[in-house]
Amino acid sequence: MGRKITVAAAQTGPVLSEDMHPAAEVACGMIEEAHRQGVEIICFPEVFLTPFFPAQLRSDCEHFFMELPNPITNSFLDLAREKNVAVIFGFGERAGGHFYNSAAIFDRGGRHLGTYRKAHLPAILPTNLKGGTGSYEKMYFSPGGELPVYEMDGVRFGIQICYERKFPEASRALALQGAEIIFMPICAATYGETKLRDNTWALPLQCRAYENGVFVIAANRCGDENGRSHIGQSMIVNPVGAEIMAQGGRDEPALLVETLDLDDVSAAQKSLPWWRDRRPDLYATLHDARI
Repeated sequence: MGRKITVAAAQTGPVLSEDMHPAAEVACGMIEEAHRQGVEIICFPEVFLTPFFPAQLRSDCEHFFMELPNPITNSFLDLAREKNVAVIFGFGERAGGHFYNSAAIFDRGGRHLGTYRKAHLPAILPTNLKGGTGSYEKMYFSPGGELPVYEMDGVRFGIQICYERKFPEASRALALQGAEIIFMPICAATYGETKLRDNTWALPLQCRAYENGVFVIAANRCGDENGRSHIGQSMIVNPVGAEIMAQGGRDEPALLVETLDLDDVSAAQKSLPWWRDRRPDLYATLHDARI
C-alpha cells in the first residue's frame, strides 16, 4: 500500500479590487469544494488576495501587506480548520520594518507551521507590447534567506514562489533535505510575449519534478487583470517521467485535485539515481561564481 495524499492547486482569477475580502470569499468556496473532494492540502497562488501590485511602481502600497493572524486570512483559515484541510497561500507579509513576498503554511488543525519568504526576486521592465507590464518586486520586497523543508502528517515538502521555479539550485536544495513535494504559489503573466512565455511555462515545472524526483504542485492566477494577462495553466506534475497529472486552462479559475502516491518519489529517485551519482566536490563554482 502506497503512501497517499490528496492535494489541490487552486487556480484563482484576476483580482480587480484592492479590497481583500472578495478574494478571501473565493478561497472559502475553493476550500469547501476541496473538502468535498477529500483534499488534505490546498495551495493558493502568489499574493492571491490582492491584484499583482508589483506590476506597477507606486508608493501607496502598504495596505497590500499584512501580519498573521488577521481577520481576512482567519476567515478562510477558520473554515479550513473546520474542514480539516491544510492550507498554503501566498501573501504580502509585513514583519517589523520589512516587507516580504511570502507563503504561509497552516496544517489541518489550523496550526501555523511556518512562513516561507521568497528568496529570488525579479525585476522585469515593461515593454510596449499589449500586456507588457513590468514586475518591480525588488522595489517592494526584501529577499528571504532560507530554504526550509516543512513536515506535515509525515509528508516533507518545500516551497518555491513563482520566479523561483527557474532556479534549479533552490529546488535541488529542498530535495536534498528530503522534500517529496515542492509547492509553487505563482502569479505568472505573459508580459505581452505570448509565444515565449507559453513555450517555456511547463518546462521548468516538469524539469524541477524530473531532475529531483519530486512532485510539483503549481498554483497560478488566470485571466486578464487590468491589462496584465495571466498564464493560468496551473498544474500537478508527477516525478516519474515528469508527467502532467492535471492542468488548468488559461482563462477560468479551477481546482485541480489529485491523489499522490508518495512511493512514486522513491521510485523516481531510484530510477534516476542522482543521489548516488552527484559530485558536490566538483560544484564549488555554483557557490563561488558571481556573474
